[in-house]
Amino acid sequence: MRADAEAAYRKKTPRSRRLHAVSARLHVNGVHHNIRHFDPYPFVAVSARAQHITDADANRYTDYWMGHWSLILGHAPPAVRRAIAAQLGRGWMHGTVSKPSIELSEEIARSVRVAEKTRYVASGTEAVMYAARIARARTGRRVVAKVGGGWHGYASDLLKSVNWPYGSESRGVYGERNIVTIPHNDLEGSVRALRRVRRELACIVVEPLLGGGGCVPCSRDYMRGLQEFARSCGALLVLDEIVTGFRFRLGCLYPTMRLEPDIVTLGKIVGGGMPIGAMCGTDEAMSVANTSEFGRGSRSYVGGGTFSANPASMSAGLATLRALRSRASVYGRIGRLGEAARRGLERALDGRAVTTGMGSLFMAHFSAGGRPVRSAADAARCDTALLHRFHFEMIARDGIFFLPGKLGAVSAAHTPSDIRGLVGAAERFSAMLGRGGG
Repeated sequence: MRADAEAAYRKKTPRSRRLHAVSARLHVNGVHHNIRHFDPYPFVAVSARAQHITDADANRYTDYWMGHWSLILGHAPPAVRRAIAAQLGRGWMHGTVSKPSIELSEEIARSVRVAEKTRYVASGTEAVMYAARIARARTGRRVVAKVGGGWHGYASDLLKSVNWPYGSESRGVYGERNIVTIPHNDLEGSVRALRRVRRELACIVVEPLLGGGGCVPCSRDYMRGLQEFARSCGALLVLDEIVTGFRFRLGCLYPTMRLEPDIVTLGKIVGGGMPIGAMCGTDEAMSVANTSEFGRGSRSYVGGGTFSANPASMSAGLATLRALRSRASVYGRIGRLGEAARRGLERALDGRAVTTGMGSLFMAHFSAGGRPVRSAADAARCDTALLHRFHFEMIARDGIFFLPGKLGAVSAAHTPSDIRGLVGAAERFSAMLGRGGG
């Protein structure tokens, strides 16, 4: 029962409880990213290495949250630690162009064809925000279309239709009339919505796999249909590959769908666990941000920020991408572990849940009657409270960490034994439910 798990959690995390009480006095809700809070309080991490994270009470967890899914090589991999340490010896904030930023862009361009020009920022939120601005500047139009359930960060331009039932997400956000929501994996419904705004449509922004929307891949036909519509009316296609970029292959997911986007946004993995966001686009799409060519009235002002392209992030990202290039077999290995997790969870949860994802990303959904989850709307209709409980039970009893309610990511540091441990925890949870623990 949840009460028993909470008692077990409180017993094993007294230092975290005290530290969180201090944090709650100093910080809004005690956290710095809304989703990091879970009841009764999140544990306080003090260290992490490989596939494990350790809290203030010396509890060690097998981690599937993996730094918001950014740590594909695991926590603190040696190659990345060495690169960061070497850069720190040369300084970590230059405030001008640095050699590592050039080298990282060269590495990205080797694998991402659309990256004719790249601009770095400090977060994925900024990258998508600026991509929408560039699209509006290029087209002279105001409307941005996004998928219901798609998460593109906290920027006011796109903070709409993230959670079910889709609509407004926050007080203090204005201009939502300039955002149009289209239904995930429903091409006919999406085209109907897009036709109504085609003359004002600046761009369509979409993730090839919805991370926050249930770890549900977009179908190739759906993505190609959106691209065709964008081309037909002169709008830009912006792909948010902040989660998917370099996650399944050396590069982005879009070539496997035979897409030709105008702009791709990257983050997470390309920063090696350090703060980063990137816009990669064609020369034509990105040129409007060139302040040497465009004056104040015609440019798209994409400034980055104080810490954009900071040498520490650039060095960590470069080391990560080089490691992935030199260890190309890692994708097949972690993909097989991800598939084992998906199959094992469905078997262990014994008809109570279905799984979604691909490659090294996976998520369980407690779907009534075992109905398949093919869209963000399907995912939202599942028993999300039971999913949160499943994840919390594993934190409290099994030493396994998922941020409750979120998808899991396998890293190069995970092992088949870790996956067996995850499946065993799911079997225990299923047995508990079968004994009337629901």
